[in-house]
Amino acid sequence: MDTIAPGEHSVLDFTVGVPDNTMARALADDAATIATEIQRVVVTSPQTIQLSILGLLAEGHILLEDVPGVGKTLLGKTLSGAIACDFKRIQFTPDLLPTDITGTTVFDMKSSTFNFVAGPIFSNIVLADEINRTGPRTQAALLEAMAEHQVSIEGDVMKLPSPFMVIATQNLSESHGTFPLPDSQKDRFMISMGMGLPTPEQEVEILARSQHGMPEASPVITGDRIVEMRELVKRIEVDATIRQYIVKLAGQTRSNSSVLHGLSPRGAAALQRAAQAWAAMDGRSFVEPQDVSEIAVFVVAHRLMMQPASSLSAQDVVRTAIEETQVPA
Repeated sequence: MDTIAPGEHSVLDFTVGVPDNTMARALADDAATIATEIQRVVVTSPQTIQLSILGLLAEGHILLEDVPGVGKTLLGKTLSGAIACDFKRIQFTPDLLPTDITGTTVFDMKSSTFNFVAGPIFSNIVLADEINRTGPRTQAALLEAMAEHQVSIEGDVMKLPSPFMVIATQNLSESHGTFPLPDSQKDRFMISMGMGLPTPEQEVEILARSQHGMPEASPVITGDRIVEMRELVKRIEVDATIRQYIVKLAGQTRSNSSVLHGLSPRGAAALQRAAQAWAAMDGRSFVEPQDVSEIAVFVVAHRLMMQPASSLSAQDVVRTAIEETQVPA
């Protein structure tokens, strides 16, 4: 596949209001191009690939949680490889320091001045590999960056580049030598999902592709175009009935006896933005109820705090809320 040159991207006429159908279809076509390039490298379900692109277009961060060896890191690297932008990978270890992520000030003896050396967080896409293998103090170094797209270092606030996105991989909490992510940090991830084990047919394909070395993704879209697509997503129409539907879903999670803390207003806003991106990826300029219901488990479940004695999973609670919530007329 030919590689695009950085800076080559389609130019859209941005106006105030809902994007027209042509602009929505163009966004859907570009999202499909990214998906095709990822599928060329990663053997996984189409849903997993679509959800990873959803996080990118909705200005969200992605948490990939599963057992080792199922392709979490490969998916993160491949998504970033399909975009012509800066990419950094951080391998999280128990001895990793916050300054290893954000950067630090170094004294230059020749000029007798202190110079800031930027850390890997100053990239468009950051892969935080095995994020739960480091302690809470270092994990917290990502919080401001993920929430505000900026970092505070020695009293100075520094903006991160645009687009910006964190893709984190996490081994299951039962794995040896891991630190569970705090709820406040989980809430900063728009999408949380597992890869799952491949089917026998998929595993045969993985072996075939890896026989002579795994292929790598080539850039098929620019960072500038991603910024344009994100702006389009913000303008996808959300009818009042859709907003009421989301609020009712949130209320269902809060009233469930198995849940200690249900979906927060911030989580509801994330669900709305994700639904806008899901609709745009389908080539539509408006959100439908099915856009909300199809992605709710991946956006909501990891934000719920369950009762310790609950026999239900957070995913079960979200599915029940979807079944019991009627779309307002």
